[in-house]
Amino acid sequence: MGLLGDSKGGGGDGGSGRNGGSWGGRHSLIRRKQVDSVHVKSRGHQLAKELTVPHLVAIGVGSTIGAGVYILVGTVAREHSGPALAISFLIAGIAAALSAFCYAELASRCPSAGSAYHYTYICIGEGVAWLVGWALILEYTIGGSAVARGISPNLALLFGGEDSLPAIIARQHIPALGLVVDPCAAILVFIVTGLLCVGIKESTVAQGIVTIANVCAMIFVVVAGTYLGFKSGWTGYELPTGYFPFGVNGMLAGSATVFFAYIGFDSVASTAEEVKNPQRDLPLGIGAALSICCALYMLVSMVIVGLVPYYAMDPDTPISSAFASHGMQWAAYVITVGAVTALCSTLMGSILPQPRILMAMSRDGLLPPFFADISEKTQVPVKSTIATGMCSAVLAFFMDVSQLAGMVSVGTLVAFTMVAVSVLILRYVPPDEVPMPSSLRESIDSVWLRRGRNSQEINVEDPKTGVSSSKESTKPLLEEVDIMVELPLIKRQLPLINYTISEDKRRKIAGWTIMFTCVGVLLLTYSASDLAIPSFLRYTFCGGGGILLLLGLIVLTCIDQDDARHTFGHTGGFLCPFVPLLPIICILINVYLLINLGADTWARVAVWLLIGVVVYVFYGRSHSSLEDAVYVPVAHADEIFRSSENYVE
Repeated sequence: MGLLGDSKGGGGDGGSGRNGGSWGGRHSLIRRKQVDSVHVKSRGHQLAKELTVPHLVAIGVGSTIGAGVYILVGTVAREHSGPALAISFLIAGIAAALSAFCYAELASRCPSAGSAYHYTYICIGEGVAWLVGWALILEYTIGGSAVARGISPNLALLFGGEDSLPAIIARQHIPALGLVVDPCAAILVFIVTGLLCVGIKESTVAQGIVTIANVCAMIFVVVAGTYLGFKSGWTGYELPTGYFPFGVNGMLAGSATVFFAYIGFDSVASTAEEVKNPQRDLPLGIGAALSICCALYMLVSMVIVGLVPYYAMDPDTPISSAFASHGMQWAAYVITVGAVTALCSTLMGSILPQPRILMAMSRDGLLPPFFADISEKTQVPVKSTIATGMCSAVLAFFMDVSQLAGMVSVGTLVAFTMVAVSVLILRYVPPDEVPMPSSLRESIDSVWLRRGRNSQEINVEDPKTGVSSSKESTKPLLEEVDIMVELPLIKRQLPLINYTISEDKRRKIAGWTIMFTCVGVLLLTYSASDLAIPSFLRYTFCGGGGILLLLGLIVLTCIDQDDARHTFGHTGGFLCPFVPLLPIICILINVYLLINLGADTWARVAVWLLIGVVVYVFYGRSHSSLEDAVYVPVAHADEIFRSSENYVE
C-alpha cells in the first residue's frame, strides 16, 4: 500500500506513492471516515453538552420500558415460560447486555451523534453504514407512530371506557377511505416534538419525570403483589406441572420473545455528543438503565406468575386481572396510569434519536444539508426534529402501523449486529489510514517529500559515523565502506521487515477470520431456523457454519489484538470484556432473531432498503464528504495537520 490514497477509486497523477507509484483507490462502499478529533473544524453551531448519568438513565429506562410489559408477561407465561418467566427475562437481559457492552465501548471511543450508523461508518464502511442509518430511520419512524397509536386506548380507559374520550381527539372511522384516524396520537407526537425542540436538558427532565411515574407504578405492582402473594400462599407456584411446564425449550423461546422488551437502551448512545463526560457517563448510563429495566421486569414477572396460575392469566390484561382476582379492582387504574406514562416516555425515546441520526448522515453528505442545521438558541437539530415529528404524526394519524411493528425490530437487530462486528474490527484490524480533505494535498505532498529525503539520506550515510560516503574515494575504500554500511543496516532492518510482514499477515488473517465467522453465523442460524430445507442440506449448512464459527473463535482468541486499539478514538473509556467471545455471541443471537422475524417482515424491509439504495446511488454517493478525500497512514496524520495552514489549535 502506498503512502497516500484517495477515495475516487482510480490511479492518477495527483501525487506519488512511496515507491514511485500512483494514488491508491477507495471504493465509495468501503471508504471509512475518521473519528472526530481536535483537527476537525467546527461545523457551525454544536449540540449542547448538558447530559450526565441521571439524564442518560432517564433516557435509557424511559425508552426501554414500554406498555408492552404490562401485556407481555401474560402472553409469554401462558404460551412459553410458565412460572419460569423471570428466568426468561434474565436470559434475555443477559443477551441484551452483550450488545450493551459493545455499545458502551464504541460510544466512549467515538462519542458523536449517529449511534450505530456512526460506528459502522468508522469501522466497516460507507455502504454498510448507509444501510444501517436507513434502517434506523425506519425503526424510529414506525416505532414512534406505533407507540403514539397505543396511547389513546389507554387514556380512554382512565376516563371510563373506549368511547369516553372527547370526540375531537377520539378515534374516528372513515368508511369511504377505510381508515381509522387517531387525532390523539398525532397531537401527542406534536407535543413531544415541540418539547424536544426546546432543548435536550429540558426534554430529558420531562422524560425523567414521566419515567419515574412509570417506575412507581411498577414498584406498586411488586409491593402490593408481594403482599397478596404471601397472603394467598403464592398459588401460581404450587402447580403439579412444576416450574418449567413447557421445558427448557419453552423458557428459551420465551427469552427470545421478551428480548425485544429490552430494545431502547441504544437511544442513550445517540446522545453521545451531548454528554459532558462521555468516556465515563455513557457506559454508566447504558449499564445502569439496562440493569434497572432487567430488575423491574424480573420482579414484576415473579410476582404476577405467583398470584395467578400461568394458564389462567388474561392474555390482554394479565396484571389488572391478577389483582382483580384478589379483590383489588381499583389497582387497574394505577396499572393504566403506568401504561400511559410508559407509552409517553417510550414515545419521547423513539423520536429523540432519529433527528441526531439524520443530522449525522447530513454532516457526512449522505443526506441534504437541511438536516444538519442546529439551532443557535436551543442547540438541538430543530429542522430534523420537526421533520421527524411531522412524518411520525402523519403515520400515527392515518395508519394502523401495528402490522409493521416487526420492521422496527429489523433496524434494531441490524444495528446491534453491526456494532458487535465493529468491536471485532476495532480490536483486530482498526483503520490504519484516515481521510484528509483534498485541500491538504500540498501539506501531504510536503510531508511525503520530507520523509522521502530523510529515507534517502539514511541510505547513503554511514550508520556508525553519520558521514556520507564520498564519490572520490578509491575502490578499496568503497568496498570497506560498503561492508560498514550494509551489514549493520541488514542487522537493523531485518527485525523491522519481519515485524512489518508479520503484522500485515496478522491483519489479513484477522480480517478474513472475522468475515468467515460472520458467514458461519449466517449459515448456522439460517439452517437451524428454516425447517423447509432438505435434511441433507440443512445438516450440511449447520455443520459447515458451526465449524466456521468455532474456527473463527479459536483463531481470534489465539492471535494478538492490534496495538492500535489502545490509541484508537478517544481513549480512557470503557473496554468491552471477553473479546472475541462476547461480540461473536452477540452476533449469533442477533442474526438468529433477525432470521426468525418472518418472510412478510423481510419483504417490507427489502422494499425500504431498495429505496435507500436508490437514494444512495443517486445522491449520497456523489455528495459524500469523503468523495474527494485523500487517505494517509494514521502515523502521519498529526504531522500533516501541523504543517497545514488549516490546522486548528
